[in-house]
Amino acid sequence: MRRSRNSKNPGKALALAMLIVASPAAAQDRAPQTREIVNRLTWGENSTALAEVDHLGLNHWLDQQLRWQGPAPLPPTAQAQVDGLRITREPMVQLVAEMDNQRKAADAIIDPDQKKAAQQAWQQAMGALAQEARARSLLRDLYAPDQLREQMTWFWVNQFNVHAPKRDIRAMVGDYEDGAIRAHALGRYRDLLEATLRHPAMLRYLDNDQNAANHINENYAREIMELHSMGVGSGYSQKDVQELARILTGVGVQVKPDLPRVRADLQGFYLRDGLFEFNPNRHDFGAKQFLGHTIGGPGRPGGFAEVEQALDLIAASPATAHRVSLRIASYFLSENPPPALVDRMAASFRRSGGDIAAVLRTMIASPEFNASLGHGFKDPMHYVVSAIRLAYDGRVILNPDPALNWLNRLGEGLYAHETPDGYPLTPASWTGPGQMDLRFEIARQIGGGSAGLFRAASAGAQDVPAFPQLQNALYYERLAPALAPATRGALDRARSPQEWNTLFLSAPDFMQR
Repeated sequence: MRRSRNSKNPGKALALAMLIVASPAAAQDRAPQTREIVNRLTWGENSTALAEVDHLGLNHWLDQQLRWQGPAPLPPTAQAQVDGLRITREPMVQLVAEMDNQRKAADAIIDPDQKKAAQQAWQQAMGALAQEARARSLLRDLYAPDQLREQMTWFWVNQFNVHAPKRDIRAMVGDYEDGAIRAHALGRYRDLLEATLRHPAMLRYLDNDQNAANHINENYAREIMELHSMGVGSGYSQKDVQELARILTGVGVQVKPDLPRVRADLQGFYLRDGLFEFNPNRHDFGAKQFLGHTIGGPGRPGGFAEVEQALDLIAASPATAHRVSLRIASYFLSENPPPALVDRMAASFRRSGGDIAAVLRTMIASPEFNASLGHGFKDPMHYVVSAIRLAYDGRVILNPDPALNWLNRLGEGLYAHETPDGYPLTPASWTGPGQMDLRFEIARQIGGGSAGLFRAASAGAQDVPAFPQLQNALYYERLAPALAPATRGALDRARSPQEWNTLFLSAPDFMQR
């Protein structure tokens, strides 16, 4: 640590020193702690979440979290923000069509200055739609009662990553998260796989809308096998990728309301659902050899039925069961989860037909999960959300933008990862010195006041006074006893409530999950 850098800010120097001194103790077998389970399975503990668990009982709460499938209303202030968003009020099909028309109108303008202004207005409108999707996602992470489903929603959005800035995905990404991902986050993996395949955001992102017979584009087929399901080295071949790309020909996006002209003998194969289209004019109807099975060709179901058959094979593969289980265990336990636990989770996956909740039940009930509690490390998303949840508890923020900006600065912005692999799940990716410096600055902003979170985004809005009261009953009754001695000593030397808050939110104990 360079003294010249931190000597002007003794609070920061102390906090950074704590990160080195107060490392977590090694995991050991012990009775599960309610607080630690809540901290792991939600976006961060607070008195509201713990009071709910105390009221329901841990087992009932866990069962409720795993069974939650339907709508879960937010607190009224948060729900009002969500309901006021354009992406909530207007269906995606309508949004995409409106934005497409706006873009075409701008491109058609002859005057250079007017054209530039119109194109900038389109870009701003598209950016606003993506920002609305981010805001809605963050509000749900902060306040939704179905916290485990919200965690799994983020996990699957990352697993089935799309990059919002590409093409017109900014107008689609809110519906992608809400309809394709959240609706299936605790359901069957096979349903989730098809929901992402039929969504225009995924088809745009991985260019399958450009995949046609005699003009094959393998991008999406490759990522389905490599990232979404079986994984590299699991037994599939490059030939399987090529054959899956042929199977996926004709699966695309159609923004125009008019139906295309389809050959008379192929009209029965045409499908349209919103912006999703299967156009048999673009499909390769020849026989394909995929994962040891013949798909399509004479005498066999053709068209989109070929896609359904391929998805069935992928979802039923033991390699998919293992890789999905490994990814979930890596997300909740560590980057190197115990192989025996992953095997048991994969067995649950296969027995249940890919029931995600069943896989999670196996994981949560395991001694390995119990032993890992309190010894994970928060990635930026968990850090920012858990800090706000703890600092302000059930008090609803009025402006998500500061938190969304923090996530961008920390390198884990929503829908901002450019490549299909999603953000890394390994702690080593988020523990560099620059990352810790930024976390201290965020802790200082949250710990010192409202940090802009309570200044509504509307023009002329005033910042509502808000100061986090972290030294409360929750801290003294449940958090303080678990703190490392170095952390307690550092907090005892804090010179003001603001510095105490900053030190606590930047302590290694708070970085654990």
